[in-house]
Amino acid sequence: MPRNTKIILPIIVISQFFCTSLWFAGNGVINDIVTTFNLKDNALGHLTSAVQFGFIIGTLIFAILTIVDRFSPSKVFFTSAFFGALLNLGVLWDHNNITSLLSMRFFTGFFLAGIYPVGMKIAADYYKDNLGKSLGFLVGALVLGTAFPHLLKNVTGYYSWKYTILTTSILAFLGGLIMLLFVPNGPFRKPSQKTNLFAFFKVFHQKEFRSAAFGYFGHMWELYAFWAFVPVILKQYSLQQELSLNISLWSFIIIATGSIACIFSGYISKLIGIKRTAFIALFLSCLCCIISPLILGSNNEILFLSFLIFWAFVVIADSPLLSTLVAQNAPVKLKGTALTIVNCIGFSITIISIQYITSLTNILDSNKIYMVLAIGPVLGLISLRKRQKIVRK
Repeated sequence: MPRNTKIILPIIVISQFFCTSLWFAGNGVINDIVTTFNLKDNALGHLTSAVQFGFIIGTLIFAILTIVDRFSPSKVFFTSAFFGALLNLGVLWDHNNITSLLSMRFFTGFFLAGIYPVGMKIAADYYKDNLGKSLGFLVGALVLGTAFPHLLKNVTGYYSWKYTILTTSILAFLGGLIMLLFVPNGPFRKPSQKTNLFAFFKVFHQKEFRSAAFGYFGHMWELYAFWAFVPVILKQYSLQQELSLNISLWSFIIIATGSIACIFSGYISKLIGIKRTAFIALFLSCLCCIISPLILGSNNEILFLSFLIFWAFVVIADSPLLSTLVAQNAPVKLKGTALTIVNCIGFSITIISIQYITSLTNILDSNKIYMVLAIGPVLGLISLRKRQKIVRK
């Protein structure tokens, strides 16, 4: 069992990458799922929201029962990965319909609540001084795991789409097993001995925590809606410009760019500060939302793709930093619960933005709809600005 914390972080990152590939496994093969099970075109928004909703309910239950703070995080991680992998395999059932598919994706999201925030909790238990950089690697693994199904779809393009689902399930199980076998409880873990039904409200008593959390909520309004609609944006542009873009490959490249951004922002934050780095990234992603109609309507393919890559870079760069601020300002014995609560609320917001953009695409055939995503970053910037003022006093 490794005792060197330098070895622990790569193990956590690999496990997180393997397991979070479950998140967008359905999105990577959405066109095949729609065709195979005769679904409507708006299935993308509904299936994505089902995962988010499952994640929300999962994080809510995990938070109320303070599961991560009462039980070994590695065991919680493995159990969640095991059941998440099984439910992901349920998509392969030949007699699926929209109801069963939504159920499978919902419960996959439910068990992702025991993977993503728990992985951050494990990192926080090991890395106190360099938490921002550590979470940068961890969120980078989430981004890469999110993008990975698109790459799998491209690589297995000549084979059945079912190989993508099967591969992500196998990876999730292996990721959970690696965490269980090689990552014991961290040296900074402060276990809670009992259920605290008021923990959900207690963590928001502190102003610093609230400000960081609200900044995170604004960030989440934009993030998953952007990720979910990257393939849609690429497909629409390809049709309008009469191009033959490789949608799966470019979706992977664009979304996966964010993994580099998370690591980069972690290092930059050590030079100019966590708050300032997060603020700059959120401002730039807000700017991308506002100018998106101009660039997405351009007939310059290089400009179009470069813009999406840049947007994907800045849209996630603040995520590990905001999570770091949340973890640093949470009550010590409720750190895991606090991270889970913030994830719960943040992902609730993603459902609203995803469904809102989905409804707008059914009404309007315009790139202007993505300007709506600027609402979250604007509110997040206001919250972070307030936090900076509080710190100066």
